[in-house]
Amino acid sequence: MIENLRPGASAKNACVALFDFDGTLSVIRSGWVEVMVPMMVEILADLKTGEKEEDLTTLVKEFVGRLTGKQTMYQMIELADNITARGGTAEDPLVYKKMYLDRLWERIKGRIEELESGHTSPEKWLVPGSFALLDGLKERGMKMYLASGTDDAYVKNEARLLQVDKYFDGGVYGALDDYKVFSKAILIQRLISSAEFKGDQFLGFGDGYVEIENVKAVGGVAVGVASDEPHCAQVDQWKRDRLVGVGADWIVPHFSDRDELFRTIF
Repeated sequence: MIENLRPGASAKNACVALFDFDGTLSVIRSGWVEVMVPMMVEILADLKTGEKEEDLTTLVKEFVGRLTGKQTMYQMIELADNITARGGTAEDPLVYKKMYLDRLWERIKGRIEELESGHTSPEKWLVPGSFALLDGLKERGMKMYLASGTDDAYVKNEARLLQVDKYFDGGVYGALDDYKVFSKAILIQRLISSAEFKGDQFLGFGDGYVEIENVKAVGGVAVGVASDEPHCAQVDQWKRDRLVGVGADWIVPHFSDRDELFRTIF
């Protein structure tokens, strides 16, 4: 189930792997879109502009999808901009972010509690084949980085609960309230400017527009993970189309056939 979009693309020069977290490795936060989008539509509908709910939903889905992979704050800034454009008085985007995280917590708290208590294995909330993939990359001598648009404290805790934090010798990075201080693009440029790596040595794994774009922009290659969360059994067509559009070299729904994936990309 590996779709090769760019025959001739190869990760043979890669020595650093950059991973997104949610939807790429973790499915703990699966369903976050179904929390964020209705919340935003509700806020915009309350402005009573006369717009149909389905039109607002289309609008919100577009910018939420476009900004997936960036820090959550960017989606909240876009919401605030849309409120202002409609003549409303927007709150600080941090207010909307907290509202969203409170609602998301109600959806995922049982999953976190399961993992914390040891009543379920990490594999239940990982994209299938994640451990085998990470083991294989480590065996190839890859230096690995995890960079997420989810808040730093949550990413570090959830990576620990899923027992994947140990693989990322380059570090685990999440979003900060001061969203301009850190991003995936900043991390990539920092690694290149340090002369530790060159652009074509980057191999990216992600389910969002942003991380694929960032890796491709410096000359790296990227695996788009288009999983139909939370089952991760087949390709999600909406995700696939967005990942294809931003330049992913390969598309996979999961990592279950690691050996075939490695033969393909290396």
